[in-house]
Parts: sequence; structure tokens; C-alpha cells
Amino acid sequence: MPTLIERITLRQIDLPPKVLRTDAIQSFVTQETILLSLHTSDGLLSTGYAYTIGTGGSSVMALLKDHLAPRLLGRDPVLIEAIWKDLFFHTHATAVGAITSLALACVDTALWDWRARSQRLPLWQLLGGAQPRVPVYTTEGGWLHLSPEELVDQTLQAQAQGFRGAKIKIGRPHVSEDVARLAAVRQAVGPGFDLFTDANQGFNRSEVVRRAHAFDGLDLGWIEEPLPAEDVSGHVQLRRHTRIPVAVGESMYHLSQFREYLEQGACSIVQPDVARIGGITPWIKTAHLAEGFNVPVCPHFLMELHVSLCAAVPNAPWVEYIPQLDEVTRSSIQVHDGFAIPPDEPGLGIDWDWPVIARRQKAEVTLAT
Repeated sequence: MPTLIERITLRQIDLPPKVLRTDAIQSFVTQETILLSLHTSDGLLSTGYAYTIGTGGSSVMALLKDHLAPRLLGRDPVLIEAIWKDLFFHTHATAVGAITSLALACVDTALWDWRARSQRLPLWQLLGGAQPRVPVYTTEGGWLHLSPEELVDQTLQAQAQGFRGAKIKIGRPHVSEDVARLAAVRQAVGPGFDLFTDANQGFNRSEVVRRAHAFDGLDLGWIEEPLPAEDVSGHVQLRRHTRIPVAVGESMYHLSQFREYLEQGACSIVQPDVARIGGITPWIKTAHLAEGFNVPVCPHFLMELHVSLCAAVPNAPWVEYIPQLDEVTRSSIQVHDGFAIPPDEPGLGIDWDWPVIARRQKAEVTLAT
């Protein structure tokens, strides 16, 4: 007798960031978090989620409520690939993009939570179990509004806490400001600590080449999103002009976009975001695609999910540390000696605090057969 999806609950909660988060093009206003819970005939409760950084949460809710969630009712949750493809093509007329991918991620992560729970396995083992721990770097102390002195203080704190690297936002009005900030941090932390940079698509082709040349000698681990994500040939050009590895991916929404970058040699590192690419199903495909090109996968944000996904594959050298769900969960990512440890509990390993969520939610919708 197959298991069936009998009821679906959608919720939206808004989580303001604990610190001011700024980059070259925007501020992180609030984390609109969309939760999708599956109630199945085997008695399991499985939950997936996605997020925005301030806009679009209600649109994701509407797409799920009106178009995607009704197509899940009565389906067998074991058919993850078939369900993903069905829902993707159901929305194909409105094109591949952020809202569709975020909605698909809510569904897909809930289905994988169910599969791992039903098989009594933690997600990272179910998906491959490649490595029991992953090095972790922090972004929380590297925001663009911070002064060089504040950057140094916060990065030294992270180093003392055991983090193995830190990411610094770049994109100050003049190249000299970026250089001064990065040089101050590099001098403070020494040569054995990895420093990464993130431009958040803030440069044009000529300026990014200028800045990359100015960063020579700082031993940077990568320059992230140096150009708009749609400018593939611009990234190819940049790679010809710099020895700094080029990282892309958080603003890409489909496996084929990563394939194009990899085929054209337009990146050194891929950074798929499990929510923005449409869930665990396409994330794993992207990671293995990158492995075929001998390219590492260093995902963006969503550390509570990405710790398990990185542990599942052999080509993930880093997890990005940005606390996201502490206020609405009873669990948190475990970090020991600079390594993130994937959870051992069956499922995604996220212990949702439902009473707190009930008090904080902005919207709730239930659909049933």
C-alpha cells in the first residue's frame, strides 16, 4: 500500500537579521521564511522551506497555495523526481526564475525530509555520506558598511572561535577602500587563514578586472559574484585576467545555467543555493555536474540545510556560516574545531519549534484531500 500525501500546511514567518547586513547592491531587510509541511498516511510530519531577503514571500505562498500544493495531494511522496518535473513544467509558462524555484524548493525539501525520515537516515547519509564534517567559514562579520577596524576585530574573533576562513564584502566606491579593508584583515589574521570576497554582482567588466589586479598579493580564496549572473562571457573574460578563483551561483535558478558556466570555463567554484535552485533534487545534480568538471561546490547561505548536502558529496570544501533559524528551531548547526558537523537525526535534522512558529507566523494555509 503506497504512502499518500493527505494534507499540506503552508506558513510564512519573518525573521529579522540579528546584525545589519549590507553588500554592494542591497541590504538584508528580513528573512521571509516559507514552511511547507506534509502530513502523510504513514503518520509522518515532514517539513521543507525556502526564504527571501525581504520581498516576494507572499508571492511564493500564493504560487504554492494556488498552483503547486494542490497537485501534491494524493501523490506518493517517494516519487520525488516525478513530482519535481511535474511541478516544474506546470509553471513553465512563467519561465525559470526565483519565485518558481523558491516554491519548488519548499516542496522538494519537504519530500526529502519525508524520505530520510521514512528510511530512518540523516539526509547526508541518504544522499551519499561522503564526508562526516566540512570546514566552515563565516560571513556574518564581513558586511560592507563595517569599517576596517571593525572588520579586523570581528575576523579575529572568528579566527579565535575556530573558524577556518571569513568572507569580506567588496564594492566600496573606490578600489582603494576595498584594498585597505582586505589588507588590514589579511595582516591581522596572517597567511594561514582563508579570506574570500563577495561583490554581489556589483561591478562591470572593466572595473572588476581593475579590482582583481589590485587584490593581487592578498591570497584571496575567491571573488564571488563579480558580475551580473547573466554575463557568462564577462566571467570568461575575467578568468583570463586574474589568478583569483571566480565563484558564482547564488543568483542562478536551474541546473542548465550552471552547465553553461562550467562548459564555457566561466567559473572556478559553483555556489548553488538549495532554495534558489529549486530544492535538493537539482542541488545534488549540480554538485555532481561540478564534480565531473573537477570544480568544487561551496553553497550560498542556508547553512542548516547545506551542512548535510556538503557532507553528502565529495567536492564540497566549505560551508558558509550565517545563523538563520535559531529563533524558530530547537537545534542549531554544530561546529567543532572549525568544522561543521551534519546532524545525525533522521530527515533534514532541523528540530522546528512549532509553538514559537505559531506565535510568529504571518500566514497559514491548510489544504487537504
